[in-house]
Amino acid sequence: MKLRSLATAAASLALVGSVAVASPAAAQETGPTLTDLLQAQGGGTDRNWYDFDNLAAGVEVAGLSETLDDPNADLTVFLPNDRAFQALVVDLFGWKYWFRGEAAILDKVASLGAETLETVILYHAVPGQIDAATALSVPRGTALTTVQGGDIKVFPKARFGTAILRDQDRNDFDPFLVRSKLDMKASNGIAHGISLVLRPQDL
Repeated sequence: MKLRSLATAAASLALVGSVAVASPAAAQETGPTLTDLLQAQGGGTDRNWYDFDNLAAGVEVAGLSETLDDPNADLTVFLPNDRAFQALVVDLFGWKYWFRGEAAILDKVASLGAETLETVILYHAVPGQIDAATALSVPRGTALTTVQGGDIKVFPKARFGTAILRDQDRNDFDPFLVRSKLDMKASNGIAHGISLVLRPQDL
């Protein structure tokens, strides 16, 4: 399922609960797109485990750069950092990857293949723009329907300035919003850093 435009998805936002989002027309602003934002925060490999090198590479492997560059794509995107991808690789391929560098983690992420990465990455995107203040104020268990089609449930922890995002894998820890990486604005959406990779199915 190669998506080159998410305008239709954004217009048909499916959201359980009362989350206010921006209209697709709000995405017509000029300036850096979500792809630009991601590339500025990631790209290549380094010793910083808290940027988005693995996600940026995964977007390229999955062929989704144009999707996130679409000026009509009005999205909220949750961005797992490199440490989050390391945790995923450890879970899938073994504990020895706790002691490997970013390049080794990136290779294992790429080995998952374009189709799998596309499914996983689109599970991190929600039509419409949801800022951090909204995410921290919705009722517990509010469900967001992702571009991939699965749901994410939001459990605000306003006292701590974060929220837990419950995915479809019940056997692993759920990610939380990273307070230092919230409300990263792009011309076609908004992005929030998260601590773990969201899983669209039980792994």
